[in-house]
Amino acid sequence: MQTLTPKKVGDMEYIIEPDSTNHMKVPLRIFANETLLNKMTTDRTIWQAANVASIPGIVGHAVVLPDGHEGYGFPVGGVAAMDAEEGMISPGGVGYDINCGVRLIRTNLTEEEIRPKLKDIVTDLFNTIPSGVGSKGAVRLSPSQLDEVLVKGVQWAVDNGYGTADDADVCEESGQIKDADPNKVSDKARKRGAPQLGSLGSGNHFLEIQRVAEIHDEEAAKRMGIKKGNITILIHCGSRGFGHQVCSDYLRISESASKKYHIELADRELACVPNSSEEGESYRKAMFAALNFAWSNRQMITHWTRKSFSRVFKQTESDLEMNLVYDVAHNIAKIEKHKINGRERSVVIHRKGATRAFPANRQEIPNKYRDLGQPVFIPGSMGTASWILLGQPNSMNLTFGSTAHGAGRMMSRSKARRNYTEAEVKKSLSDKGIFVKARTRDGLVEETPQAYKDVDAVVHVSHELGIATKVAKLVPIGVIKG
Repeated sequence: MQTLTPKKVGDMEYIIEPDSTNHMKVPLRIFANETLLNKMTTDRTIWQAANVASIPGIVGHAVVLPDGHEGYGFPVGGVAAMDAEEGMISPGGVGYDINCGVRLIRTNLTEEEIRPKLKDIVTDLFNTIPSGVGSKGAVRLSPSQLDEVLVKGVQWAVDNGYGTADDADVCEESGQIKDADPNKVSDKARKRGAPQLGSLGSGNHFLEIQRVAEIHDEEAAKRMGIKKGNITILIHCGSRGFGHQVCSDYLRISESASKKYHIELADRELACVPNSSEEGESYRKAMFAALNFAWSNRQMITHWTRKSFSRVFKQTESDLEMNLVYDVAHNIAKIEKHKINGRERSVVIHRKGATRAFPANRQEIPNKYRDLGQPVFIPGSMGTASWILLGQPNSMNLTFGSTAHGAGRMMSRSKARRNYTEAEVKKSLSDKGIFVKARTRDGLVEETPQAYKDVDAVVHVSHELGIATKVAKLVPIGVIKG
């Protein structure tokens, strides 16, 4: 593996230019401070991103965000723009957990009100919301019902009593992306997904009860209904086994099609097909079905979260003002218009472990926030803060309207299991006033806060570069893990 040395070109910005030794077609721009960059050099993050910059049809520049770390083919925390007509679409550029994403629910509860019942509410949520490896949801879907979910997304959930129309109004794509086609999804994906709708899953997925600790942008916080001292709930999960199987299926299809289209790649994990090809169209329609599955999944978890709070606090969700603030996707590819070299072009933006961070007045932003900018959520680890940010104009100049999606892993799951015990992790969280319930020992230990980068440092880079700026800091008090 060749050594690639990023050149510093500004505060928190580094670049690797294309040359005859690296086969890159466009520059690679890395947005990080020195500490975060040094961590990227200890794994394959930068090497993988340079390979992304060599994919046929890539335009502008490849991006690594401050939470960047090694992934499958594409680094996590990576963004790439492919020409919509001449470029590629890559399943690895979206990842296995299609539309892994986060949504935030606000409440009018304060920490003082929730503390006496914290164990009750965490336990009720833990017993209500299925979680863990292979966990099954509480809903049984017929094949035709699953088709409806794959086409309608959040709207299916709302139509079936899991929430309100207001929820769909504050989701990316209104929680229902057009042109999803269930016929492009394999039977195996359908079998894996059908029993899992309405479940949290495992790994880094969680539901977290948080306290609003700091407000940095009073106007934006007010518009989102965020008040200092109040309680919020952050839900982080994706398309479960359904999306994983869609990715697996189309990675195989893309690999076998690369010869047909004479595509040469630096790494076979970057398997891709022309965006406008039959295989490209099929992947996009299947991937869109998985996007809708994930939005519906998070919507159902939202519904059960509201019911748990109503039970424990003996108030209606309306009395508790449990409104959805916003929902964003982290793993997605779709056509957007961006200015590249001074000219507006239609490009397939791949965001893998990256959050859309559009500034005000983009028509893709829901009406509620259009004149403000897009809300962005950056979850940390279960022992550290999460952040609400606001998309800003510089994201369009630097990162194709994107910012980080979380803290980013610092330590492998196997190393975390070797270095920490369940008792240690529980004690360290308890010492911070955090009550946690997890399905398994490994599920807890692998997600120890020490396994993650400093989320405050990741957010600082985004804020200082004017990609997405600080609105509020949220600190955990109760956590559910798969």
